[in-house]
Formats: sequence, structure tokens, C-alpha cells
Amino acid sequence: MDRNVAIGLLRMAAAHRDAEVWLRPSGEQLVRLGLDALLAGVEAPSLFQLAGLGRNEYGEARELFGRALEELELLPLLPEELADARWTVARWWARRIVEGDLEPFAGALLIWEEAAAELGHPAELRRIVELSRAVETRYEEDPIPRHIRGDIISAARDFLREA
Repeated sequence: MDRNVAIGLLRMAAAHRDAEVWLRPSGEQLVRLGLDALLAGVEAPSLFQLAGLGRNEYGEARELFGRALEELELLPLLPEELADARWTVARWWARRIVEGDLEPFAGALLIWEEAAAELGHPAELRRIVELSRAVETRYEEDPIPRHIRGDIISAARDFLREA
């Protein structure tokens, strides 16, 4: 993960801060985001504190995350910056799929839910979304067919080529 991806993930999490409870990032997820951001070279005093929280301190994560966003000057969250963040992160997930670092269906689902759906289902992501939907509609006990995994990898590769 590079600095731009880390900033993108922070912006995406910020967009869900005030969402319905089930959509908000958990304290554990915020701590992980903070740690990933630090490892990617993003620095802010509250980010260090956030990344250092233990399990019994996750209740403090939301406040520290908000302070880190302010220190990094990521607020107010502008729509065009959030859209750019979603594209950046979608490309990162696609690259991880192609490189074998992210399970293809899990990556396609992330791209669908966190990027395509929020960007208005752009044509560039259509094939990945279609494949993700095809897998999601199967019975949970059924294994994901090998050819669909390959199709997702191909679709991710094509997306990266076009990006």
C-alpha cells in the first residue's frame, strides 16, 4: 500500500463515520486503518495514538480517527476527493487481485460495494461487478467455480490496463 491508497482508505472510512451503525467502521477497523496509514508513510500525531490502541481501548478510536482526519486536513470531505479516493482504492484492490494478494471474489466484492456502487456503477467497473453478482447469487455451500475466479482476475487486469 502506498500513501495515496492509505489516504484514499482514510477518506472512504471518513465518509461512513456518520452512517448507520452497521455501516460505520468499527474501532478495530479504524485502528487497522491507522496502522496501515502509518506503514504507508502517512503521519499525524493522532494517527500514532490511533494505531497504538489496544482492544480494550477501541472505544477511543472514533475520536482519535476524527482528530487524525483534521490533522491530515482531510476534512471537510469533498465529493470529488472521495470519488478520486474510491478510484485509487479500486485500482489497488484490482492490482492485488491480479498479483494474487487478494482472493478474487473478496476483491471483486470490495470493488463492487466500496467503489462501483458509490461511484454510480461506472462502465469501467461493470465486468467486475457482474462477476461479483454472479458469485453472490450462488448458494453459500457451493464453491466458487474456478473459471469465475479466472474471469475476475482477467476483468481486474483489463480494468488496470484501461485505467
